[in-house]
Parts: sequence; structure tokens; C-alpha cells
Amino acid sequence: MADDLLNSYMSGPDEQGRFGIFGGRFVSETLMPLILDLQAEYEKAKTDPAFAAEMEDLQVNYVGRPSPLYKAERLTERLGGATVYFKREELNHTGSHKVNNVLGQILLARRMGKTRIIAETGAGQHGVATATVCARFGLKCVVYMGAHDVERQQPNVFRMRLLGAEVIAVRSGRGTLKDAMNDAMRDWVTNVHDTFYCIGTVAGPHPYPAMVRDFQSIIGRETRTQIMAAEGRLPDTIIAAIGGGSNAMGLFHPFLDDPSVRIIGVEAGGKGVDARMEHCASLSGGRPGVLHGNRTFLLQDDDGQILEGSSISAGLDYPGIGPEHAWLHDVGRAEYVAITDDEALAAFTLCCETEGIIPALEPCHALAHIAKIAPALPPEHLIVLNLSGRGDKDIFTVARHLGVEITA
Repeated sequence: MADDLLNSYMSGPDEQGRFGIFGGRFVSETLMPLILDLQAEYEKAKTDPAFAAEMEDLQVNYVGRPSPLYKAERLTERLGGATVYFKREELNHTGSHKVNNVLGQILLARRMGKTRIIAETGAGQHGVATATVCARFGLKCVVYMGAHDVERQQPNVFRMRLLGAEVIAVRSGRGTLKDAMNDAMRDWVTNVHDTFYCIGTVAGPHPYPAMVRDFQSIIGRETRTQIMAAEGRLPDTIIAAIGGGSNAMGLFHPFLDDPSVRIIGVEAGGKGVDARMEHCASLSGGRPGVLHGNRTFLLQDDDGQILEGSSISAGLDYPGIGPEHAWLHDVGRAEYVAITDDEALAAFTLCCETEGIIPALEPCHALAHIAKIAPALPPEHLIVLNLSGRGDKDIFTVARHLGVEITA
């Protein structure tokens, strides 16, 4: 058993929260006691049947799991070649995969006696999920959101406020996800006595990257069961878009020790991965550094200053990536590519036209890469895309880029 763990891609992180040279816990002394308490509480919860039972009940009866694994027949026919399946996380309550993680973290917060929940959000999906679960349990909710993202994600801002959350527009930096996370961490340091920070991705200080991954891994576990029922075997390729990387890690992790399964993460290539740095492809165009409590690949200048990324997708507009993704890239278990804004927009239209599904711009990056590789593959090649969110939040952004004016 010990040898199996040593040879497994699923055994990390180590006791220090590291995946190889990535991850760790780079936080102030003020936060260390809270971080250690969270880690201890999570370790207890993992083996507590009552915690597991409450999670399962909420996943089934509140979130609506399991989410379907859907064979995209018209898309498959249009592309020619490989057979494409969608893991339909956009059908979850709140409209994305984010609620999987939020449920787990807020149940932990309640066990720890915390009454105030803070969160960062980019596209607003994590913010909506956090506001939703806080409303369900009667907890105070404060969501930090970059001012630029507030402007381009108005539907989700309104949803959060309807759900009783206070939405704080962050105007520092470029007003995107990085800046929202900076302000959320400042809040946390100031209010450690009653506040729980519900981080929305597989980043941050240990134990967050592993904890968020574990809560999101229900995606991959369900996919294994569903594809076996549909096809009698595992998929040949699994693919997901990556900002911080929680939806991707949720799909990838249960397949890491299956060498027959090709794993592809798709970063936001913005206006192109080149010297202009108008993208958010940390693995394709960045290098290792420390941000938000962990060591990972980051977009940074020669002096180590974090650069402002660029993406049409608010949810991928982050200059870093989760440390486990950085490690998987480093060891070669997963491959990472970049897709531009224009390619993602074309995939958005393709999905609408062929499948009658309006997807979020985030998974459209992964769909765009499928459109590149599927035609050259045989029909028996099975591809599973994590369709991580629905696109009603993005219709104003898409309309603007397509030159269409929407009036109330």
C-alpha cells in the first residue's frame, strides 16, 4: 500500500502542503492559528459520518447532483471525429461547479462557530454560490469583486445582492479577481475572530488547494461512473478550462492514476500568448513565484512584480494557477494549452447552435480546444468536457464583442 501511494499522482500534498516545489503556506502570523484550526477541523470532518451524510443530503436535494454526463451528438457530428461528452455542471443549483466546494467549506465554518463568511469572486459564480449557501444557513456574507468584473458581470452582482450578500467593488489594480482576493485576505486578517474565508479555487495557503480539490472531485468521481455506464470504459481524453483551476482539478483528480486517460487543461490566452502579456496563461507564459499564500506559476515581470492579466472571461482572469496544476505541468502528467478570446467566442456560438446550450465563457476555452483536436481523432475516441457553468451571466459581454446592442 505504501509503495502504491509513493507511485500515485493522487497522494499529495505532503504534510507542509506542497506539491513538489509548489503550494505551501505563506501567510502572516495572525492567520496561522486559524489556518491550523481549519486544517484540523477538515481532517476531522473527512472521517466524520455525520459530515458526509449532511454533505450528501445537500448535494442531492439542494444542488441536484449527480449532474448529467451528456453526449453532445450534434457537436460531435459538426466537428467530425472524436465523440464528445459534456459533464453538465452548469445544471447545478446556482449554475456552476462552484457550489460543490462552497457547501463543504460553509459546513466546516459552521462546525468552527464562524458567523461571517467572506469570499472573492471573478465571474461571480463563486460569489453567487457563497451567497446562496449563506442564505440557506442564515450566515452573513460579504463578497469581494473587482470593479471591472462588477461592470461585466452585472447579472451575477444582482443575484448576490438578492441573496442578501454585501458586494464590495474592489478598485485597486485592474479591478479583477487578483485584486478581489487581495482585499478578501486583508479582511480575513482583520476579522479572524468571527470570519471564515471561503476561497473559491484550488489556490491559497494549505489546506485550501487540497480541500477545494477534494470537494470538487465529486465531478470526476461521477464522470467515471457515468462514462462506464454509457460506454463501458474510461474516456480517452478529459479537458477543462483553468483560471485558478478548481473545475479542472475536480474532473482531473480521480483520473490521475489512469495512464490511458489524456488530461488537458486550457488557459485563457486573451489576445495571444506573447510578449505583450495580454493573457492569463500562467503556465504558458509565466514562471514560479508566491501569491495569495502559495508558490505556483505566475505572470510576473523581471523584478517579480505580478502583472495584470487579460481575458474576455472574468472567471479565468487571474495571473496565477493552483499549485497542484503547476506540479502536474512540471511532472508531465497533464498538458496545458492556451485559447484566445476570439477562439472562445467562436466556441460559445458553436455550442449554442449545435446543442441548444448557452455555456459560460470559461468552459468555451476548453470547447475551442476540442474543436481543434477532435476532427483528427477517430469516432471511438471519447472526450469529456467539464461544462463548468452556464452563460446567461456572459450574454452582455458576448453581445458587445459580437457588435450586438442589448437594450432593456
